[in-house]
Amino acid sequence: MATLILPGEWIKNWEKSGKHEFVQLCKELTEKTDHGNETKDIQAALYEVCSQVVQGNLKIDLVSAVLGEMMELRDDLPSILADVFCILDLETGALEEKNKRDYYTHLVGACLSFVPEAILKERLDPETLESLGLIKQAHQFNQKIVKIKTKLFYKQQKFNLLREENEGYAKLITELGQDLSGNITSTLVLESIKSLIGCFNLDPNRVLDIILEVYESRSEQDEFFLSLIKSYMCEPITLCHILGFKFKFYQEPNEETPKSLYHIAAALLNHKLIELEDLYVHLMPVDGTIVEEHKREISEAKQIARKLVTVVLPSEKSEDKEKEKEKEEEKNEKPPDNQKLGLLEALLRIGDWHHAQSIMDQMPSFYATSHKTIALALCQLVHLTVEPLYRRAGVPKGAKGCALQPLKNKRAPQPTESFEDLRKDTFSMLCYLGPHLSHDPILFAKIVRLGKSFMKEYQTDGRPEVKDKMEILLSCFLSIADQVLLPSLSLMECNACMSEELWGLFKLFPYQHRYRLYGQWKNETYSGHPLLVKVKAQTVERARYIMKRLTKENIKQSGRQIGKLSHSNPTILFDYMLSQIQWYDNLIVPVVDSLKYLTSLNYDVLAYCIIEALANPEKEKMKHDDTTLSLWLQSLASLCGAVFRKYPIELAGLLQYVTNQLKAGKSFDLLILKEVVQKMAGIEITDEMTSEQLEAMTGGEQLKAEGGYFGQIRNTKKSSQRLKDALLDHELALPLCLLMAQQRNGVVFLEGGEKHLKLVGHLYDQCHDTLVQFGGFLASNLSTEDYIKRVPSIDVLCNQFHTPHDAAFFLSRPMYAHQILSKYEELKKAEKGNRQQQKVTKYVAACEQVMTPVHEAVMSLHPARVWDDLRPQFYATFWSLTMYDLAVPHAAYEREVNKLKVQIKAIEENSEIPLNKKKKEKERCTALQEKLQEEEKKQMEHVQRVLHRLKLEKDSWLLTKSTKNETITKFLQLCLFPRCIFSSIDAVYCARFVELVHQQKTPNFCTLLCYDRVFSAIIYTVASCTENESHRYGRFLCCMLETVTRWHSNRAVYEKECVNYPGFLTIFRAAGFDGGNKADQLDYENFRHVVHKWHYMLTKASVHCLETGDYTHIRNILIVLTKILPCYPKVLNLGQALECRVHKICLEEKDKRPDLYALAMGYSGRLKSQKVHMVPENEFHHKDQPARSATPASQQNGPGSTGKPAANTSKTEEGGFEDGDRVKDKSQGTTKPVNKANSTTAKVTTSNGNGALNSTKAVKDDKEKSGKEKKEKKEKTPGSTPETKAENRREKQRDERAGKEERLLREGKEKTPKADREKVKLDEKSGKDDKAKAGNGEPVEPARDAVKESKNKEKGDRNAATATLKSPNPRSDSAESERDHKRRKLDSHSSPSHSSSVKPQFLKVRDQGRSLLLDRPLPPSSSSSTDFLLLSDNLLPPPTPSQLICHLHSSLQDSSNELKDPATKHINFNSVARSKSREREVEKKDTESVQGRSKEKKEEKERKERKRDHGVNDREASQESKRRKDENGTNSSKNSQSASPSCDSPLTPEKEKTKRSKSSSKEKAESVKAERTSSGGKKESRHEKSEKKEKRDSAGGKEEKKQSRLTSTDNVH
Repeated sequence: MATLILPGEWIKNWEKSGKHEFVQLCKELTEKTDHGNETKDIQAALYEVCSQVVQGNLKIDLVSAVLGEMMELRDDLPSILADVFCILDLETGALEEKNKRDYYTHLVGACLSFVPEAILKERLDPETLESLGLIKQAHQFNQKIVKIKTKLFYKQQKFNLLREENEGYAKLITELGQDLSGNITSTLVLESIKSLIGCFNLDPNRVLDIILEVYESRSEQDEFFLSLIKSYMCEPITLCHILGFKFKFYQEPNEETPKSLYHIAAALLNHKLIELEDLYVHLMPVDGTIVEEHKREISEAKQIARKLVTVVLPSEKSEDKEKEKEKEEEKNEKPPDNQKLGLLEALLRIGDWHHAQSIMDQMPSFYATSHKTIALALCQLVHLTVEPLYRRAGVPKGAKGCALQPLKNKRAPQPTESFEDLRKDTFSMLCYLGPHLSHDPILFAKIVRLGKSFMKEYQTDGRPEVKDKMEILLSCFLSIADQVLLPSLSLMECNACMSEELWGLFKLFPYQHRYRLYGQWKNETYSGHPLLVKVKAQTVERARYIMKRLTKENIKQSGRQIGKLSHSNPTILFDYMLSQIQWYDNLIVPVVDSLKYLTSLNYDVLAYCIIEALANPEKEKMKHDDTTLSLWLQSLASLCGAVFRKYPIELAGLLQYVTNQLKAGKSFDLLILKEVVQKMAGIEITDEMTSEQLEAMTGGEQLKAEGGYFGQIRNTKKSSQRLKDALLDHELALPLCLLMAQQRNGVVFLEGGEKHLKLVGHLYDQCHDTLVQFGGFLASNLSTEDYIKRVPSIDVLCNQFHTPHDAAFFLSRPMYAHQILSKYEELKKAEKGNRQQQKVTKYVAACEQVMTPVHEAVMSLHPARVWDDLRPQFYATFWSLTMYDLAVPHAAYEREVNKLKVQIKAIEENSEIPLNKKKKEKERCTALQEKLQEEEKKQMEHVQRVLHRLKLEKDSWLLTKSTKNETITKFLQLCLFPRCIFSSIDAVYCARFVELVHQQKTPNFCTLLCYDRVFSAIIYTVASCTENESHRYGRFLCCMLETVTRWHSNRAVYEKECVNYPGFLTIFRAAGFDGGNKADQLDYENFRHVVHKWHYMLTKASVHCLETGDYTHIRNILIVLTKILPCYPKVLNLGQALECRVHKICLEEKDKRPDLYALAMGYSGRLKSQKVHMVPENEFHHKDQPARSATPASQQNGPGSTGKPAANTSKTEEGGFEDGDRVKDKSQGTTKPVNKANSTTAKVTTSNGNGALNSTKAVKDDKEKSGKEKKEKKEKTPGSTPETKAENRREKQRDERAGKEERLLREGKEKTPKADREKVKLDEKSGKDDKAKAGNGEPVEPARDAVKESKNKEKGDRNAATATLKSPNPRSDSAESERDHKRRKLDSHSSPSHSSSVKPQFLKVRDQGRSLLLDRPLPPSSSSSTDFLLLSDNLLPPPTPSQLICHLHSSLQDSSNELKDPATKHINFNSVARSKSREREVEKKDTESVQGRSKEKKEEKERKERKRDHGVNDREASQESKRRKDENGTNSSKNSQSASPSCDSPLTPEKEKTKRSKSSSKEKAESVKAERTSSGGKKESRHEKSEKKEKRDSAGGKEEKKQSRLTSTDNVH
């Protein structure tokens, strides 16, 4: 009871004011109308007052008087007061305090006057009544109550049902069954019923039952019977009991509850005559049974699905068991009806949604609506609800539809008039309906159309006040699509119309919402309902059946089956199909062709399924070897390209997926983008292009499409447009480009941390190729405005977005072309002039306007010092032009036009083609032909304008602030190398641009130096390339070699294209007769020498890469060699060296690395086919003296050498080139180790080609004598003193005789190779004998000093050789020991074959168990005096006059020494030869001061050595004789221009023999040792050899200082 606490002041001052206040409160409470709450308040007030009396706080008489007055306020106050007394009776009866009980009794006694006794007897306990005197005894009173209750409730009256009441019931039925169409109302009938009950003593409950029975039979008279029952009924529970009894009657097996009973129960519920809770307990089955049944259905469905998915071979027993079970199930009695579902259906039929919702809430989800009748009833209710809104907003134009009659039930859900009304009941009804909306496709279409109408309104209505409501409605429609529409579509059987209707709604959603819905549909919806579980299993089974039988031959039939299956369950079907494609990529073509019967919704679902398959986290995107991408990823990528091209599928989701992967630093999925762009846009990226395709790629877009790709992908206009629209609509074009450009380096430095190097290279290539392909697509498909609007300026790209420069210019290049073209057109329109000169001028002006900001922008890309060598204008010009700007591919245009002509002719001759088709094809070919011709003409005009522009710009391209070498270095570093590996077309562009700069006669550009730098140091470049970059770099080298080969092959071409060009201008650093610098051109023969040197350097680098054993080096160099095969090798011995090394690779890699083996075998085969085009070295470049060098021969060789053969002169020229390499090596220091190694190798190899004059004893004696005489001369004077002139002349005559004999022996060798091989075998045998002797310890103790000295000389040889270039004094080292040192040096250093077992005179390889001896040695770095100056200029600043004089002195003295000593043979320059006599006088004066001291020291040393070595001379003489014999045999077989070695040593002949024998045996031992090391696979790297050599150099230098051998050199410098 509610408590109303009275203030304490009222109780204290009760008589004064409390009484009045209490009465006033009670009056207010009685006047208040609060729907029953006022009674509770009055009870609380009375209870408070009475409890105060019981507690003794108030006097009984005062309170009783107040209570008596209050009885007049309300009629029911005595009853209310009696209730209060009843509560206090219970409370005081439980108390132990008797005084309170007494107070209570006295209070009730005082109130007896105004509270009736009957009420008190009804409410109070018998004991209280007895104490009040109202009853005599409480015990008797209780007994009387029990008797009365028994009589009333448990004693049945005896009625005579057969006689007295039959007529009454008959009249009752007649009364209820009469025609009710007249003025008969329920009130009149009720009066009649009452009379019948009274007259015939009818049972009222029985009468109510009969009323319900009649109502059941006349259920259409709802209004009459409901009003009758409402008037007749006394209590709702009685009616529930009677209805429950009726329902219970039909709960037996095989009984069916009539629908009329459900109807009257639903009507009574709807009119609130009964309560659902009261009736629900009478209905069967119970809720627990329903839940168990639902679980059983799900488990059975899953079991069926499992059986359908797994292949089980049932045995005969299991088949019998299944048959028996089926029979038993048929015998089972039919279970009784589910009365709850029947009542639910009835409620839905009359529109009582709220009671129906309550029943469905008691059951599992979608259990009720899984019964078709209930689903249809609910669908009908939804129909009626949405009808007005659908008529207003959902009916398509032209559709009529049929109007529905609204329900008469006023309590049914109200029809919707707006989208907001849908939220009241419609959306909830649809959610309860769930997947079973499939039973009513018409309602399905209505809901979808309402959704479309809403989405259009949502997209157009931008009012902020309705934005929140619209967002809520959007989420509601998305929920309906997820929970109702898509599951219902799964249960519909092959309804393509519904699929298209649904796509009309879904296409208005963003793809993010759609893919979310598809994901829920695929992964969650099918597991929530037994029917959907079964449908999923059946779909998979059917898909498996179709895919097993899908071939190219039955595409049409299988495609139709796939289409039917996909209309309802596309996610399940596509998931299975994609899983099959990932395993079997040969299914891609038939699957793509069979998808033509899909609906638009299915295509969209397919796109989602592909993305989900790509993003599957459980699949590894790499193979197990971690070197290549998985096949499943490659298959899906191919499928993407084919499907998205052929069918109109939205690309936004796929493109965004690739973008997100790139953001996450993952580049695997770029393969998808690559395939999509290739298939949709027809832009193919491959480095295996033929020369014809590459030529076509330099033309316009039409020529590219016709002749630039392997597969002619036609009809790409629509697919290209779709791809472009997707990129622009979702703003993905530039982000994709930037992410790919950044990801290239990310692949290496971020993504490739633990990945295999091969995979990293593959990912890098994929990223780069996709960038090139995608950028090409944007450039060719985006309009000028779109492209310029999206691509920022070059400085923003590089500095803000950190885009690599090559990629930034690649993206900006089309923008510059667009801008220049538009500006050019603008200028043409402004001034109407058609003359060609005016057009060119305007074009140049347009270029200046567009490119000037670019020139300023590129300044920020590199440090300021860069622009000291290159102008920004030159840099920007190089990066902004393409092959389209430089040359017109006339041959490619002509080739494609001829193809079209052949096609037209073939079409005309083909009689099987229908006339109309023939006409269309001819028109197409003719139009294409005209387009190509027009494009060719347009390109010709464009190229002319560009060349004119370059001609005007060239003078300001390169500055003269620094040396040409630095300029070329910056050009190679910042321009040529980055771009030549960017794409195949860029590789060609770089080579052609160099040629163009040369042809334009650009000032300060040294063409020779540029080519030399490109060809001389390719090892590091090749090693740092990926596989695809190697293809492009090889193509670049091939193009460069093509130009060089063209100049090399024809003197007329060379003189036309190279002579008098600044690029071939060489400044001789030697004083002429006038004492100044003289400029001259490189003549043809010297150029051929230079080209031979380049070929040699390429061979050297190639063999080094092949020798490393590193996978990347070998693969890349084989790729490069394959690319340059048309132009290299051209020299026979270089080709043979390569062939042998490649053959070794084939043998080594056959079982280790099959990809390298395949590359090597492929190259080896092609190389052998090229051998017929190779020429001997003497044909490749003439060894004879060039014409321009023949004239000053007397100046070169002195007055006594006028009859010297031309061959010897040529040798001196080559020596000059070799020495040039030495100077270059010295000047570079440690800056370029590769060049250093190259020049050193060239220097050593030059000294190896010793002449063949050793074959006779006379020549040997002459040489020894000559060496002795030279030694004596050097002791007297280091220079050319007048006392030695006669001896010099005799020496030169001997040299001439040696040259003649060498030529004779060489000619003999060329005719008898077999004899040479025998000599070589003898040489090998001799080497083995020497090694055996050394191993057995045969050399005696006195020989140790000689060995030690030989080692010291070996260490110090390099410093000594370098010093001879600087010093005007002659070298004091022995020529013979120098030659031995060089042989050892060749063994330890990387020779062209890089094998430490190679002999110095010949290259020995093993081929199929036998030795092959190449007829000629690997050539020196063949050069001329011009090349020396060119290369010495490579890294040195311009020389000062004092430096020039120093160089002249050094060169002059070296020339005179080399002429006297054929063993050192080669150093000579044209300029030095012309000023020889003059310089000898200068040398005489410079060296006079040191002659005496040098002579005394050397004589003293000679005497000591003669005594020390006298004991071993005899034994060593025999070994030396044998070695010389073998050596002479080998040297005579060499095609060399070397003079016979002579002795330039201060030692005696015996000493010389000893040293040579020691050196020879040591050399051969080292050779064998190195050979073992090589065979064991333990090769020294170039760097290690370089370090060892430097140590030997330093040690040698110290030894020489001790011996004071270079005193004269130190004095001069």
